[in-house]
Amino acid sequence: MEWNDKQPIYRQLRDMVVERIMDGTFSEGAAVPSVRQVATDYQINHLTVGKAYQELVDSGLLEKRRGLGMYVTVGARATLTADEQDRFYTEEVPAFAERVRALGLDMGDVTARLLQEGEES
Repeated sequence: MEWNDKQPIYRQLRDMVVERIMDGTFSEGAAVPSVRQVATDYQINHLTVGKAYQELVDSGLLEKRRGLGMYVTVGARATLTADEQDRFYTEEVPAFAERVRALGLDMGDVTARLLQEGEES
């Protein structure tokens, strides 16, 4: 994995774990790779991994099981989905609507096109 300079590595790692929970790679109730394993695999400091995991614990997506490691909490995927849907409606839809207006497009035509795209997939 290549890290970008625009965001701290622990945040990028956190986002990667979130993506894996969302896509089902890390299923609810399952263990995630250990801090040491991730640090070794990505050649990063174990404290960086620990910080990423701690953010996920603090947000209720991972839980620590003493002596066993970190596990994805039950309901984590539903929580993430609800959060992403909320973000979509509060950030992406208004930005999209503004872009439609800036381009001088008719919102009705855009809506019809979106419905057509939805039927094709």
